[in-house]
Amino acid sequence: MIAIIGVLVVTTAVIIGYKMEHGNLAVLFQPAEVVIIFGCAIGGFLIASPLKVIKALMRSIGKIFGSKTIGKEDYLEVLMLLNGIFYKIRQQGLVSIESDVDNPEESPIFNKYPKIVKNHHAIALIADTLRTVMTTTIAPHELEAVIDSELDAHYEESMVPAKSVSFVADGLPGLGIVAAVLGVVLTMGKISEPPEVLGHSIGAALVGTFMGVLLCYGYVGPIGKNLEHIATDELQYLNVLKVALIAFIGGAAPKVAIEFGRRVIPGNVKPTFSEVDDALKQAKK
Repeated sequence: MIAIIGVLVVTTAVIIGYKMEHGNLAVLFQPAEVVIIFGCAIGGFLIASPLKVIKALMRSIGKIFGSKTIGKEDYLEVLMLLNGIFYKIRQQGLVSIESDVDNPEESPIFNKYPKIVKNHHAIALIADTLRTVMTTTIAPHELEAVIDSELDAHYEESMVPAKSVSFVADGLPGLGIVAAVLGVVLTMGKISEPPEVLGHSIGAALVGTFMGVLLCYGYVGPIGKNLEHIATDELQYLNVLKVALIAFIGGAAPKVAIEFGRRVIPGNVKPTFSEVDDALKQAKK
C-alpha cells in the first residue's frame, strides 16, 4: 500500500510541477519513446536473466504491492510456535516431535499458526534443524554455523530480484538517451520546417531523456530498494528462529530460549517482555 502511495506522490509531483510552469501535458505523451524505452528495458532484462530469476522477480513484485511487511504479530506467533515445540520436547522428549517436523501441514502444533505454515523457508528451517538434532550428535556451535550458511545462501537468493531491478534501473537513463537521439535524428529530417515545428520535434525528443531519468530514480530504482528491504526483513525473521533454536538446543529452558529470540527482533516490531509473557500465559489456557 505504501508503495502505491509513493508511485502516486511521484506522479502527482511531476504533473503539478510541470503544470505550474504552464506546461502542456500532451507534449509528454510520446508513445514511440515509451515503446523504445520499455521495450529495450524489458528485452535487456530478459537477456540478462534466466527463467528462475524472472519467476523470482514476479513473486517479489507481488510482495511490494500485495503484502504487508512482517510485524509484531508475526513475531509473536513464531515465538508461540517455538514455545509449543520446546515444551513438547522438554516434557516428552525429542522423538515426540518427529511426526510434527515430518508433516508440518498435519501437525496440531504447526496448524495453530497457519500463516507460519505458509512460510516455506521458516518451516524448512525449523524442521531441518530439529531433524539434524534428532539424527546426529552435532554440537550447538556447529549447528549454528550450518544455519548461518543456510541463511547467507537464502539472503543471496532473496537479493537476486532486487539486483535485477537495480540493473534495469541503471540502464533506463541510457535508454532514455537512445530514444532522445532517435528523436533528434527524425528532427534533422525536418530541418527545412519552420522553427515552431522544429521546436516541437526537439521537445518530443527530449521527453525520452526525461522519461528514462524519471523511471530510474522515481519508480524502478525505488522498487529495487524496496525489494532489498523485503529480503532483509525475511532474513531478520529467520534469524529470530535460529537464535531461539540454538539457545534451546544448547540447553536453555523454553522460556529463556524464547527470550533469546525476542531480543534479536528488530526494535520497531519487537514485542515487549510483558507482551510475550501474556501471550505465553494465554497459550497455556
